Amino acid sequence: MEHDVPETEFQAIEQMIASDDSPVGIDAKKTHVLILHSLRSIEQRLTRLEAAVHRDEGGESGG
Repeated sequence: MEHDVPETEFQAIEQMIASDDSPVGIDAKKTHVLILHSLRSIEQRLTRLEAAVHRDEGGESGG
């Protein structure tokens, strides 16, 4: 299987979401929670970066 995720990280994620009780082999709820948590983290980082760029550019009045 080709993917850009390093093998050790791939295996760690795979183990986190694995479920023997699921017909597809993963816990869908846990998978979605992990995805949403990651997206929230990315959104927060992006907000901080945008604020920093905005400050560096001198705000709305220009610089």
